[in-house]
Amino acid sequence: NPWLEQVKLAPQEIVTYQARDGQKIEGLLIRPLGEEKGKRYPLVLIVHGGPEAHFQNGWITRYAEPGQMLAANGFAVFYPNYRGSTGRGVEFSMRGQSDYGGKEFDDLIDAVDHLVEIGLVDKDKVGVTGGSYGGFASAWCATRHSERFAASVMFVGISDNVSKVGTTDIPEEMYLVHHRKRLWEDWDYFIERSPIRHVEKNRTATLILHGEDDPRVHPSQSLELYRHLKTLGQAPVRLVWYPGEGHGNRRAASRLDYNLRMLRWMQHYLQGPGGKSPDFTLDYTAELKEEAPK
Repeated sequence: NPWLEQVKLAPQEIVTYQARDGQKIEGLLIRPLGEEKGKRYPLVLIVHGGPEAHFQNGWITRYAEPGQMLAANGFAVFYPNYRGSTGRGVEFSMRGQSDYGGKEFDDLIDAVDHLVEIGLVDKDKVGVTGGSYGGFASAWCATRHSERFAASVMFVGISDNVSKVGTTDIPEEMYLVHHRKRLWEDWDYFIERSPIRHVEKNRTATLILHGEDDPRVHPSQSLELYRHLKTLGQAPVRLVWYPGEGHGNRRAASRLDYNLRMLRWMQHYLQGPGGKSPDFTLDYTAELKEEAPK
């Protein structure tokens, strides 16, 4: 992309850290553009979906994971390859099975602690985002681990593992790859590992975005979480629907809207005044300026 030759990019590096149980975890760190030595920065944790996927050390900035955009706006950005990720052998990729919402989330918290420990991150200014399973992670961090996160942006994510199994187009994958058990075999597990079970812990400002035609994670997953958080009223919450979109945004306008809303939410709650949610409306004018015809 020749356009990138005109853009100054933030440095990207592989980071290895040790989880609380001794497991070595890798991830990719994009440092804030123009980083000042000794200064602590707000962090955005970007969690991949799957969870059978991973981030490679290459170009990892895209519409749902806009690392360079965030770094250019003064954020540190970390992409963790938590246990259950691919790329490190079959055994490692299976470590999240039967433990949905378990030790892989210790890996996320331990990543934050590591970045705080090395002096890069302000522990009180941490945000999380992701889509699909990464959306589940964003909801889980905004509820079960809310004390650690000031902002969350959940995209096409899961909030209720009971209704998820009954509404997804891949119910057998949920059994064969993720939970390794049926609902009726362990109701307590499915309920306990659902973000809606922990909504009373929520103190995290949460932005929820979802395609209205999503067959993979039914939009009701976002609606459930939104209604519970809104009724509780303990922290700001907003729900945005994308008409005509499914499990991820295809239209350029929807992708731009997603990026701008996510950036604005993180800026407001990690860099700005916080408190009341920013205006719902967006002005795209500055981002869509065209060169005058010659």
